[in-house]
Amino acid sequence: MNAQFSKGKFPLNFFLLVFIITIPFYALGFITEHFLPKNIPANIPISALAAFNPLIAALIVTYREKGKAGVKNLLGRVLDYGRCKNKIWYLPVFGLLPFLMILAYLWMRLEEVPMPAWEGPVFMAPVLLMVFFIFAIGEEAGWTGYAIDPLQDRWGAFNGAVLLAFLWLLWHFIPFVQTHHSTAWLLWQCVQLILFRILTVWLYNNTGKSLFTAISFHAVNNLSWILFPNYGSHYDPFYFSVLLAITVAIVLFLWDSRTFTRNRYA
Repeated sequence: MNAQFSKGKFPLNFFLLVFIITIPFYALGFITEHFLPKNIPANIPISALAAFNPLIAALIVTYREKGKAGVKNLLGRVLDYGRCKNKIWYLPVFGLLPFLMILAYLWMRLEEVPMPAWEGPVFMAPVLLMVFFIFAIGEEAGWTGYAIDPLQDRWGAFNGAVLLAFLWLLWHFIPFVQTHHSTAWLLWQCVQLILFRILTVWLYNNTGKSLFTAISFHAVNNLSWILFPNYGSHYDPFYFSVLLAITVAIVLFLWDSRTFTRNRYA
């Protein structure tokens, strides 16, 4: 193995703790699925409340490793937008996913997929973005703020991102099953999660490893599908995943997969 990627301890304790403390949420999701209202956007299950578990696990493990100073440092990174020196990167952070979602919507219209007129909660978008930002803190403070750096230090940016993506997918799988979508929807949503995580690491690395970037990108992702077109009523991960795959292919063509920060043709 290249010595450049031989360092970095695999954050096993973090991953184990995340899954262990999420088990009760999985169980609660199965228990309550027949009692929840049927008009919940995108059939979001109660197990989605486990969104803060990665943050909780990261804080516990960080406290054991680095004490109060480590915990303070991790929480302080939530608003570390100052790490991003080249502000042009905020264009893909806040604009890439809405652009791709609009393309997916137009693609579906061209294929005459039955869809209602766009009546998404546009005027509620700023409020929803803030809500999704808070929930994204719960996830990204753990997955990105704690786990990704040792993985990419050891295996490189792309390999580390893919490994984290599969663990993240495994953590999401039961809540996805609890949405009761079709098997095809479930499979394409899994593909979408992997591609999304790769792009998250790409943006994270190119913004000075800003946790704020990852949180914002995650929040914008959730806002994009909730606006599609009526609280996620007709969101189809197939179309979105194809567009994400094209985007990831462009990133891998233009950027060095070992770091995601060296443009091959700059």
